Amino acid sequence: MGYLIAVSLLWAFSFGLIKVGLSDLDSTAVATVRLLIAALVFLPFFRPRTAPTALRVRLLLIGAFQFGLMYVLYIAAFRYLQAYEVVMFTIFTPIYIVLLESAISRQFNRMAMLAAGLALVGAGIMKWRLGMSPYGMIGFFLMQGSNLCFAAGQIAYRRVRDRWSDGSEAQHFAWLYIGAVVAAGSISLGISDWSHFRPSNQQWLALVYLGTLASGIGFFGWNLGARKVNAGTLAVFNNLKIPLAVGVSLTVFGETTDLPRLIAGAAFMLVALYLTERPRVTEPTTS
Repeated sequence: MGYLIAVSLLWAFSFGLIKVGLSDLDSTAVATVRLLIAALVFLPFFRPRTAPTALRVRLLLIGAFQFGLMYVLYIAAFRYLQAYEVVMFTIFTPIYIVLLESAISRQFNRMAMLAAGLALVGAGIMKWRLGMSPYGMIGFFLMQGSNLCFAAGQIAYRRVRDRWSDGSEAQHFAWLYIGAVVAAGSISLGISDWSHFRPSNQQWLALVYLGTLASGIGFFGWNLGARKVNAGTLAVFNNLKIPLAVGVSLTVFGETTDLPRLIAGAAFMLVALYLTERPRVTEPTTS
């Protein structure tokens, strides 16, 4: 669980950095560059001959979906949604994690679903606003596709690593990021105007930070932590980063928020986390 806490804090800082420093750049190109830098971080660990072909294919596909396609769908949603709506629609990820895990294992963990539901309620209290921009349903479905990609990637990586324990985590992650770069880069080549992608020196520093830490080390730590907790805890942590991000925005970037909403939403998430970490949660019930 320590990995998930550390990465949640790391990502909490990255939201403000993106908003302040990179909002004027092409977002799809930014995603591709971030993933490329992340891939370069793990390139020294790349050992193509040490992984069996079946494992390589699975890791490439997981990276393509969890990181590459997830970013593309997430960014495309901004064409149809306000920024707060994009954040709001990420709160469904915990439900997808529990449902996917239940479907794959053919077991239904009622307590994990309850915890995911509480995390959903907590995030909703903090983020829900009435009204939606025109064509908002298109953006909603794009966000659900993004959420599904991220949720499915977390579940798939847990299972792949349980089956193939040979090799280091860093070696396997090199394959994930290669898949992500291929997926995001292929789409970006078709829709991004790279001739106008000219970051300033400060923006390049931000991209390097986001690529190495938020995307590179962050996703690495997240997937590593995802293997060490149950599905319910993983689901809760997918929304726990929301109050952490708000807290950083308040203390570091000087933004304002509705404190009663923040406190109430965080309380729901802490209760959900407590439920998932009780010993009996590790034993799912069938239905």
